[in-house]
Amino acid sequence: MTGLNKGVGKVEIALKWDPSPLGAPSHDLDLIAATYTADDPRGEPAYLVHFDSRAPDGTITLQRHSETGQGFGADEVLTLEFERIAPRYARVVVGVAIQQGAGRMTFGAVTGTRVYVRDGHEELAADDFASVAGATAATVAEFVRVDSGTWQFRPVLHGFDADPASFSALMGSVPGS
Repeated sequence: MTGLNKGVGKVEIALKWDPSPLGAPSHDLDLIAATYTADDPRGEPAYLVHFDSRAPDGTITLQRHSETGQGFGADEVLTLEFERIAPRYARVVVGVAIQQGAGRMTFGAVTGTRVYVRDGHEELAADDFASVAGATAATVAEFVRVDSGTWQFRPVLHGFDADPASFSALMGSVPGS
């Protein structure tokens, strides 16, 4: 990044996947954002945004939530407004977890998976989860507040073998900053 870079602003993370075959249990993938304080950037998240929730201050919202992957466009959309996040927060990690209600399901068993990270019209990252096909959850993005106060994006595709509840406790351990 150059000194003229203002960092990321309003970021959208979109998740897509194909519905399960007719007669099979639905695939339910979930976007999860974990926010960490400057005092404990790798500890317990200060708060999570998932399953139709939003950040207490409204800076991170899950705007679309699917339990089946059916429909047009993105199945889940998470919006993060970094310019509005309070200074006490220094790190946000975003991940995807597969609900395990119908038995163990991995990314390799879900067809058409794709995640996009965009800042306005600029695509920052895109991935199909092929490199973490055996995982049941994965981090997809890390955002870190740098010394200037701006936020920097880091792609961090890292797979986990965890259900959504366990995964949210592990998200802060991703390699990165």
